[in-house]
Amino acid sequence: MSIAQNNTSRPIYVSLYEKAMPDTMSFAEKGALALECGYNGIEISVDETDARLARVLDPAVKKDILQEIRTSGISVKTMCLSGQRRFPFGSRDAAVREKSHEIICRAVDFSYEAGVRVIQLPGYDVWYEDRGADTEAYFAQGLARVIPYAAAAGVILAFETMENDFMNTSAKAMKYVADIASPYLQVYPDLGNIRNGTDDPISDLRSAKGHIAAVHLKETVEGVFRNMEYGQGRVDFVGCMRELLQQNVGIYNCEFWYDGKTDPAEFITRNRQYIEKCFCEAKGEAQ
Repeated sequence: MSIAQNNTSRPIYVSLYEKAMPDTMSFAEKGALALECGYNGIEISVDETDARLARVLDPAVKKDILQEIRTSGISVKTMCLSGQRRFPFGSRDAAVREKSHEIICRAVDFSYEAGVRVIQLPGYDVWYEDRGADTEAYFAQGLARVIPYAAAAGVILAFETMENDFMNTSAKAMKYVADIASPYLQVYPDLGNIRNGTDDPISDLRSAKGHIAAVHLKETVEGVFRNMEYGQGRVDFVGCMRELLQQNVGIYNCEFWYDGKTDPAEFITRNRQYIEKCFCEAKGEAQ
């Protein structure tokens, strides 16, 4: 039984990050395993690699992955567009900025066809370049340029709170959300990154009230941002979940990475069970 079905008094949607499962599995196989292990869907990754960028840029690859989604029946409500780190809005290279725009527009096209509701944008002006006032200005310009395209398709773009101080909290993301003032630009907080960005993550989540489209459930410790299982870090999932449920946030994604050694079903099931217990406690339900 899925997390949402176990919480019918206040239904929520909890998906699984694609990279929590082996890359040797097809997308359809990953989706089937996620459903079998109690998740409500899967978050698709379009990362910096050519292979995953091809999902939105190469018509043949796009057709194949869309077909897998349709024939498997797997729910894919969110996309992690981390490929933006390689091609950021804020780059000083005009060709990179143009590629960034193209990638997001093609990701919007894919999302429209696949039924993806929210595209998570990494909150970076640049990653592989030195930051400056000019990279921040380019970032704002690129963002303003792409929002009308997403709005016309009815697809929400939402900032992930990231590892560096450009946008490691919801409050920092809200500056751009307020400036753009579009229902199609929102916030997609990463609870682990927020915990490393502030000592008061619950207040930070409150700063984005009414603008949180979805949430990454990720574990961290100071200075470590990935490759951790739930319970190994310092994130107050219960407290954050309680706040998010009060805000009527309904879409959550479990972000962790396959360890390469555990049986995949056992690996993702034990992590789901941890998160399910947290949700139950946050909602005041019996364990």
